Amino acid sequence: MTTNFDQSINRRDSDSIKWNLYDQDVLPLWVADMDFLSPPAVIDALIDRLNHGLFGYSYPQDSTKETISNWLERRHGWVVSPEEILLFPGVVPAFNVATRAFTNPGDSVLIQTPAYHPFFDLSANTNVEISNHSLQAGENGRYEIDFRDFREHILPNTRIFMLCNPQNPTGRVFLEEELISLAEACLERNVIICSDEIHCDLVYRPNRHASIASLSEDIAQSTITLISPSKTFNLASLKSSVVIIKNPLLREVFIKHARGYTGAVNILGEVALNAAYSQCDIWLDELLDYLEVNRQVLYKFVKDELPGVSMCLPEGTYLGWLDFSSTEYDCPSAYILEKARVALNTGDWFGDDYAKFARINFGCQTSLLETALDRIKSALISP
Repeated sequence: MTTNFDQSINRRDSDSIKWNLYDQDVLPLWVADMDFLSPPAVIDALIDRLNHGLFGYSYPQDSTKETISNWLERRHGWVVSPEEILLFPGVVPAFNVATRAFTNPGDSVLIQTPAYHPFFDLSANTNVEISNHSLQAGENGRYEIDFRDFREHILPNTRIFMLCNPQNPTGRVFLEEELISLAEACLERNVIICSDEIHCDLVYRPNRHASIASLSEDIAQSTITLISPSKTFNLASLKSSVVIIKNPLLREVFIKHARGYTGAVNILGEVALNAAYSQCDIWLDELLDYLEVNRQVLYKFVKDELPGVSMCLPEGTYLGWLDFSSTEYDCPSAYILEKARVALNTGDWFGDDYAKFARINFGCQTSLLETALDRIKSALISP
């Protein structure tokens, strides 16, 4: 490895939400924010742009869209034309705009639970109803889709299916045949697919990410795909994301409804995106190797050292979904925060049925992960 992911950076002296939300003695393994320096090529590109010294109004460069197109084909085998690409300041604003654009008040949006919490906020933000289809833990805790149940949750007023793949928080990377079945159910009922694929670059062998829109032209014409370098390269605060809409009519409507609600990607976000997607393949490959070690450390520790706790092996993301259902803890994250001084995401953030779960972020130095796990073990075994 040419990158030292073991390097520890003091983030308490920065404006980090992750490290400054809790007391100084708490190890934060909650929000999806890695503790690794962003790639040197990204940092160098930002410094060069800052040294220019002028930051007036800007507009997306054609070369940026070419860079994104090349990245998608190189890393994912998906051919996307530059004109099908929009730059956007965040995935969450993008799926809120998509919902505003393609629903009316009282319509329904279908999500799969446990779900990324901002999906639930669509109800208040856009006056839609939320239809919850629950993923089911099957063999070895791996979450599966009950396709009959999925179809039953497509209501007469459902207009959008909000897909998350790789799935947050379970770490599932859906198979092509699963995605095709989901898409067929949506196409039959004229439901638009809005696919949050922000973790698409963070997938562990032998799993492979497939964008649902890449599977057929019919699916592509009914899909809005959202990606970003923010999780992959630790650039969340730069608010730089990508919306891919192959259908020109859907693209026109989306642009119309975004106008006035969101601004452009800021110039530093675009610079960072360009550098990440054009110069950082090797860095990403090394990151995946490092995260693979952490993934195995976490999985083995939960299996061997935490009685009553289970975890499905994540196929993608750097997030583990911990199941405390067989323990006495009604809110395990609160207990662990109090007794172990480790911050995890509370399970009910991902749906009302998941209070006895917690999400853990293993995108950190291996030594920090091991220290946090030892603390959790001590708290659970010796309450």
